[in-house]
Amino acid sequence: MVAETSGHRSLFGEILDWMLAPLLVIWPISVALTWLVAQGIANKPYDRELGEMARTLGLQVAIDPAPGELPHGRSRYALAPEAAALLRADESDTVYYQVLGLRGEFLSGDRQLAVPEPEPPVVPWELHFRDDEINADAVRVAYLWVAPEGTAGSDRMMLVQVAETLGKRSRLTNEIIKGVILPQFVILPLAVLLVWLALARGIAPLNELQRRIRSRDSSDLSPIDEHRIPDEVAPLVQAINDLLERLDQSIRAQKHFLADAAHQLKTPLAGLRTQAELAQREIDEGRSSPADLRRSLQQIALSSQRAAHMVNQLLAMARAEDQEHAARRSEVNLPVLAIETVRDFVPRAMEKRLDLGYEGPESDQAGLSILGHPLLIRELIRNLVDNALLYTPAGGTITVRVVEDPFGQVCVLQVEDSGPGIAEAEREKVFQPFYRALGTNVDGSGLGLAIVREIVQQHDAEITVDDTRVRRQAEAEGLGPGARFTVRFAAHPRPN
Repeated sequence: MVAETSGHRSLFGEILDWMLAPLLVIWPISVALTWLVAQGIANKPYDRELGEMARTLGLQVAIDPAPGELPHGRSRYALAPEAAALLRADESDTVYYQVLGLRGEFLSGDRQLAVPEPEPPVVPWELHFRDDEINADAVRVAYLWVAPEGTAGSDRMMLVQVAETLGKRSRLTNEIIKGVILPQFVILPLAVLLVWLALARGIAPLNELQRRIRSRDSSDLSPIDEHRIPDEVAPLVQAINDLLERLDQSIRAQKHFLADAAHQLKTPLAGLRTQAELAQREIDEGRSSPADLRRSLQQIALSSQRAAHMVNQLLAMARAEDQEHAARRSEVNLPVLAIETVRDFVPRAMEKRLDLGYEGPESDQAGLSILGHPLLIRELIRNLVDNALLYTPAGGTITVRVVEDPFGQVCVLQVEDSGPGIAEAEREKVFQPFYRALGTNVDGSGLGLAIVREIVQQHDAEITVDDTRVRRQAEAEGLGPGARFTVRFAAHPRPN
């Protein structure tokens, strides 16, 4: 058997084991069956010969000779000297015979033979065989009951038995076994060799596939050619190709994200450096005034704030994409998080002269809860409110709403504003990292809605975007259609 090495299972060795193990089990069974069949084959001709001897002896004792035909002093049931000599002439085995009278008395032959019990009904001249022992030697016995002449119709019969030792039979059995088993000692190793070669040839395509994969460059994520692989391995290769495609998309997205993040961070950092160098140059030249320094410091503070906000958003994005972090879920009270987030943004809303409010159940009415990560849910609400604050002009309205599903299947979170809204063609694009709608002139990181989409996917939720008001009516009133973000979470089952 092929053993496992280094804890890895060998497909070649396992197939070989499952093919050779039955052979090693069947071979002893084959030897035993061959021995039984050989015994049956060897017994048939010698049983036939032994039966003929018993019948001949039965015919002799059944005929009543005429008076004076028997030699003086010899029983009519004893074999003639010539017949007895012929019976004992076997050089390999010893032959015994016995004749019992109508009353079971011993008439002739060997007394060592055991007397069988007749099984009714006793049929005259019907030949029987049995295995027995004489003087500790195994013998084969042929016997029959004989009805002598003149006793027809009587229930008394004579017993005639002829026994023979098993020398010739054993030799013939051994010869048959040798003739069958010895070739197997040649065939079995040859079969093992052929199986080994067939398996080695059969798994050659797997070795070729392994060589092709190992020879690939680490950056090569192109699909593996499926035309030169066995059908049995095709599903595995298709799964690997699917994984390679998803990995390629993920790496491309990460590269694109890193490039955009570097570009986005470059702008505030460059502005920060420029303002610092400008302030230092003015101080060195003696042309600085308190107003100029205050303006430079304000620009430095604004640039550092933008950079800090960008870094915070990047960290939030990484946290939202962390599968292990998002998997640690607990029961979250959605109204409580929504109310707390609205309170945090009230000062900023007042600064921009915006009406920021909340609609829904109060915090003490713990009727709405979902199963999720509290920090990520809070980040989702913050980014939706922050997005609304960025795009809603002064004097506008922002509403955070939590709606309870009457059937108890979902919990609905809505954040709507009275801003310019989002065109239908751009509603999917706004969830892409660093995407900003044209013509808005809004200063932001471009990551807020991308973080929202990632958190929504982590919680198996659903998010949609639509207008707050009918566009034609809003244009007629000189207002923006606004934007409404609706997130549907699966409701956490309430305990009974």
